[in-house]
Amino acid sequence: MKDQINLVEKEAREDLSRIDSVDSAEAFRVAYLGKKGKLTELFKKLGAVPPEEKKAVGAELNRVKQWLESAVEEFRQKAPKTGAPLEMFDETLPGVRPTQGSIHLLQQTIQEISGIFSRMGFETVEGPEIETEFHNFTALNIPLDHPSRDAFDTFYTTHGQLLRSQTSTVQIRVMKERKPPLKIIAPGRVYRPDTVDASHSFMFHQIEGLMVDDRVTFSDLKGVLHLFLRELFGSQTKIRFRPHFFPFTEPSVEIDIQWGKGWLEILGAGSVDPNVFKEVKYDTSVVRGFAFGLGVERIAMLRHGINDIRHFYENDLRFLRQF
Repeated sequence: MKDQINLVEKEAREDLSRIDSVDSAEAFRVAYLGKKGKLTELFKKLGAVPPEEKKAVGAELNRVKQWLESAVEEFRQKAPKTGAPLEMFDETLPGVRPTQGSIHLLQQTIQEISGIFSRMGFETVEGPEIETEFHNFTALNIPLDHPSRDAFDTFYTTHGQLLRSQTSTVQIRVMKERKPPLKIIAPGRVYRPDTVDASHSFMFHQIEGLMVDDRVTFSDLKGVLHLFLRELFGSQTKIRFRPHFFPFTEPSVEIDIQWGKGWLEILGAGSVDPNVFKEVKYDTSVVRGFAFGLGVERIAMLRHGINDIRHFYENDLRFLRQF
């Protein structure tokens, strides 16, 4: 009798290893503990066992029965629902590493540029992307007949507002709310209805900077931008300033860096025009300042050898994972 019990237990252990759902666990229970189950049949034969062996055989049968019942119950608890595969845990298998994301290259560039200016004492500020003509044009000394105000060059909304075409709008908002001294940079998205190609996009990123105080000079502007560009492109970077025109600065300059065998325009800057200060109620006899602006995509493309601005926005992981 004991040999038969051992044989049934051995078969049960083999069948137990193949259970993978609640349904198969129930089939296993019926096969061994049902009315015609293998262990049930052995219990029926207990009456024919000699009296001196009956106690030991009965104890052995009960042991196997309890083990089978607990094994079935354990599998039922592991399975989330009927017919669902059981989630077995094998601690010897290697772990599944979760997919790790990364910061987009444009955001990396913004953070690096912001970090350089932060070390020079500039505060990073943000503002709305839907703006008024006052903040985007009028307060920046851009006249009514300027081409940038035309619908071909600016996205206007049906409610008389517009999508900002420059983050200089943030400078105006900050100056309206605060008094000098100010040292700020304003990174963010801007919008212009350009035809999309390898070097143009209707949406891109800018970083505009502003410093206002009672002793700010053009020399301060040159010093800040020399330090910034050499920190960004390397300490041996050669820099030149060229006269230019912007409505909101006077005098105005474009700044170039030596790139290969030639010069490459990298940003625009100048002393804040007194008309801008008048719009924000600053006393032009007391305060002076300078402003500058650059395109983030242009910086990223130069530093990483990217020849098509569209790569930044296509969400192609083959491109994005390189950075």
